[in-house]
Amino acid sequence: MSAYLISMGTYIGFFMILALALNLQWGITGMVNFGVAGFYALGAYASGLLTTKLGVPVGLAIPAACLVGMLVGGCVALLSMRLREDFLAIVTLGVGEVIRLIVLNEDRITEGPRGLRIEAQPFRDFVSAENYPLFYLFFVAVFVCLTFFVCERIRKSPMGRTLRAIREDDVVAGVLGKNVLRHRIQIFAVGTFFMGLAGALYAHYTQNISPEVFLPMVAMFIWMSVIVGGAGNNRGILIGAGAVMVFLEGTRFIGDFVDILDAEKMSALRIIMIGLLLIVTLRIRPRGLLPETKFQFKPN
Repeated sequence: MSAYLISMGTYIGFFMILALALNLQWGITGMVNFGVAGFYALGAYASGLLTTKLGVPVGLAIPAACLVGMLVGGCVALLSMRLREDFLAIVTLGVGEVIRLIVLNEDRITEGPRGLRIEAQPFRDFVSAENYPLFYLFFVAVFVCLTFFVCERIRKSPMGRTLRAIREDDVVAGVLGKNVLRHRIQIFAVGTFFMGLAGALYAHYTQNISPEVFLPMVAMFIWMSVIVGGAGNNRGILIGAGAVMVFLEGTRFIGDFVDILDAEKMSALRIIMIGLLLIVTLRIRPRGLLPETKFQFKPN
């Protein structure tokens, strides 16, 4: 049971990094990104291929995967940031699917649906096999803290106030002299940097990655984490990601008490329950469990 809890805690860490990155893009800046799963896959395959095909040390492969995510995200943002929100959502969804289809079909490089086997793990030679899962949990927790620190610094900085102004009305922000396009490209690239980080950490944890893991459903779960936690509030995002992941894992045990449902029906029931969770949360707490604190002007 302890091994299962450690594993679940590690996956919660991946979700937290992804949710913090999406909150930076959408919750704070107002940019819709439905391609979360694609950038997650990009980081995973970039780090996995660097270590398995090119022999790059894992200590260099993980930062390189982050940079790949940032570079691709910056290019996508540069080409599409002038689009309206609904068109931007379609573009990011398409980019995510393009990435997944590439890793699915380029089986000579990525091993396709067979899955890419990854041997390298950070600090593997210094930690015993029985203690390594717990070590990796703390390893991921360090990166969660670093991601939270960076996102929180951005949110509280003057740039953060500019980003929220762009979210509320980009026309007004532009009239006031803010470079809306530059800020959007920068934040989108920073967000995909952290999505690449989450993918790289996932790849070296599971040591076997395949395209079926990075379906658009992953993006839906990350969006739920942001909405349930409270868009714009990084602390709420951590709560939301943890709550969604615990709910996802908790519903797996329903089959132990309901014998009339087969595995396929049980999977469908879990998705229905996740949707109901989102509806109930929005009904009771429309702004999430921990809403964003609104800025209040205090005259002298």
